[in-house]
Amino acid sequence: MAAYKRFTQAARHVMAAGTPDGSSTLSPLSIEQWAMLDRLHPEFAEAARRHVGVVARSSELEPKVKAFVALVVDAAVTHLHGPGIDRHIRAALECGATEAEIVEVVECASTLSIHALNFGLPILLDVLRERAGDGSVLATDDDERRRVLREDFTRRRGYWNQTWDELLQLAPDFFASYTDLSSVPWDEGHLPPLTKELLYIAFDTSATHLYAVGLRLHIENAFELGATAAQIVEVMKIASLIGLRAAGEGASALERQRPSTA
Repeated sequence: MAAYKRFTQAARHVMAAGTPDGSSTLSPLSIEQWAMLDRLHPEFAEAARRHVGVVARSSELEPKVKAFVALVVDAAVTHLHGPGIDRHIRAALECGATEAEIVEVVECASTLSIHALNFGLPILLDVLRERAGDGSVLATDDDERRRVLREDFTRRRGYWNQTWDELLQLAPDFFASYTDLSSVPWDEGHLPPLTKELLYIAFDTSATHLYAVGLRLHIENAFELGATAAQIVEVMKIASLIGLRAAGEGASALERQRPSTA
């Protein structure tokens, strides 16, 4: 046990020095988890370090934006990884981020659950059409209000896409409130529009979400705002790193099962 404590202390020192394993703004594991992996399977731990390091050393995005991408993936409701949120907020602050920028990142993450309707409403409409037999299921009353709501969304969010058609038709009040909610980061604008689109790409491409409709939409928006393919690939690489948490959490669980020597 004394040797393990010495190893953990050494690992902390190495991480503080800025190596790509634990101190990186992108590290999916805690310092303790890296140390456990080193003890349990050093070959895998070293390969994982190199894997994270490849992404960490890439320069398509500035370090602060990388930290934002890692943060939004962890903060998204499909993942909600508290320790990662803490680490990536700390990393973003160390990279010069302001509190207002970080708040805007998690505000963007907070809108992900609207996909419950983007995904569910087309299926509902298909069922309704099958049951109606004539396809006449969309509301046609108050079209002027829906036109105004569509224009308001387009003005504030900078785009329109057919993925919003069903929500606007079936739940205009909810659509209006969602427009207000999702537009706060765009109205205040602490982050550049392109950065926000990269954040949406990050949580849509994440292994915990894989929302292809939104991913395509926000890739298109990002290109319109001047993104390069290499920048979008970098976002996806950062999002992919959460897979290493299987090993990190597994190592932690295994460590908890070790007999106490106290």
